[in-house]
Amino acid sequence: MAERVYLYDSTLRDGAQARGVDFTVADKQAIARELDKLGIDYIEGGWPGANPNDDAFFAEPPALSKARLSAFGMTRRSGRSADNDPGLSSLLESGAKSICLVGKSWDKQVKSALGISEKENIRMIGESIAHVVKHKREALYDAEHFFDGYKANPEFALACLKAAYDNGARWIVLCDTNGGSLPFDVEKIVGAITKHIPGANLGIHCHNDTESAVANSLAAVRAGARQVQGTINGVGERCGNANLISVIPNLVLKMGFTTGVAKDKLAQLTHVSRFLDERLNRAPNQHAPFVGSAAFAHKGGLHVSAMAKDSSSYEHIDPALVGNVRTVLVSDKAGKSNIIDRMKQFGITIKDDDERISDLVHEVKQREKQGYAYEAAEASFELLARRTLGTVKDYFDVLSFRVIGERRHNAKGKLISVSEATIKVDIGGEEIMTVAEGNGPVNALDGALRKALSGHYPILKDIQLTDYKVRILTPGEGTKAVTRVMIESRDSPNNKGGGKVWNTIGVSTNVIDASFNALHDSVTYKLLNAKR
Repeated sequence: MAERVYLYDSTLRDGAQARGVDFTVADKQAIARELDKLGIDYIEGGWPGANPNDDAFFAEPPALSKARLSAFGMTRRSGRSADNDPGLSSLLESGAKSICLVGKSWDKQVKSALGISEKENIRMIGESIAHVVKHKREALYDAEHFFDGYKANPEFALACLKAAYDNGARWIVLCDTNGGSLPFDVEKIVGAITKHIPGANLGIHCHNDTESAVANSLAAVRAGARQVQGTINGVGERCGNANLISVIPNLVLKMGFTTGVAKDKLAQLTHVSRFLDERLNRAPNQHAPFVGSAAFAHKGGLHVSAMAKDSSSYEHIDPALVGNVRTVLVSDKAGKSNIIDRMKQFGITIKDDDERISDLVHEVKQREKQGYAYEAAEASFELLARRTLGTVKDYFDVLSFRVIGERRHNAKGKLISVSEATIKVDIGGEEIMTVAEGNGPVNALDGALRKALSGHYPILKDIQLTDYKVRILTPGEGTKAVTRVMIESRDSPNNKGGGKVWNTIGVSTNVIDASFNALHDSVTYKLLNAKR
């Protein structure tokens, strides 16, 4: 039986330290849900007590079916007992089942950064881990700058690890914090550590400053480590972290290990990779290994001609294994299997040879050229699929809408901005016109639309718009640019929808029009699900 390697994702903390990344609470919750569906073993939610977003996330964590939620923090401070350390208290109060404590393992930093003795540092590690274990939480110890520390003073670095292990830490994680190690260093040192601490209790956490984080992680597993920490798409501070999107298929498909991501779940990797990029409002890296749109792209010539007879000689894996497609097949059949698979996930049963599948593939391609991206807007994709099959009712028809923006001084002399939306709809032959104000054009439109529909569809009052993102797709065109709007909606947790979250998309040269398209899909998706 293949050996098990555990996956620990730190995107919500390490990723948040990357330049240009600013997760909202809704982002963190949505990403955690996707990681859980993928099969990640541990999801590090952040550092409780460090910032309001992390506190809000742990106050209302998403329901996870498989993954363990982990909270990150540091060992007790010098001069305080573990019982009276506010940082440790915040970690325990977070409710997380697993707690990851970072501590120094390099004698140089113990003296220069902490200004304490080596013995005090070791006591801090041991007492902090024991405190977490005493409160019946799973404890992990992140040995910061371990590889530099081990090279400088192996006895002290090992003593730090032993202090955590001997006091009950489930995982001892060796961190290449400045990302300067190379695979042969990592494999040699991890192999040496397994003589003192079982590999079944060792993890690896690599940064990518030498472009070696994935290779270093795999080298550590070869040497005996059985947990790998990393982030989706390698997002992280400086040059990033080990990219789990590459680590996972290498472990499973190349090295023969099993992970929480079963082989049949590997096909979700492309979706998860692009999902994160959409949440970050950035373009996916088309040359990313395994999941990039160019990862299995083949240009003309003898290469392509030969692929028709033997594609396995020109691709290191079948792209479908990781949810990707071979882009040389530019026809209506390209991506057909992916479309069918996603339709099955929505509960849509259809024969593989149904000609409407080709129509849908063609429609998706045309829309992608316009700027649509359905990886993070599955509600809009499901509606598109069902419309192609003719299984979506026209719940209402929008006859017209108008949005007015006004900037003026109010009665108190304060400068304010007010938006007003007027909308006219047809519901079963009845024309309804409503007006609503909002603190922006989209808010006003949302209010007017729901006001117009509420008499016939009172269930719409339960929808909450929880996130709104705009991305400029053609920046060179300035204010005439094509814009893509992503809207996240959520059912009220108190109704029978149970707090369900869905995402919709709209694309237009007019940001108001793009926003309305996404709003229209959001409302329609809610009505469709309510009628099932």
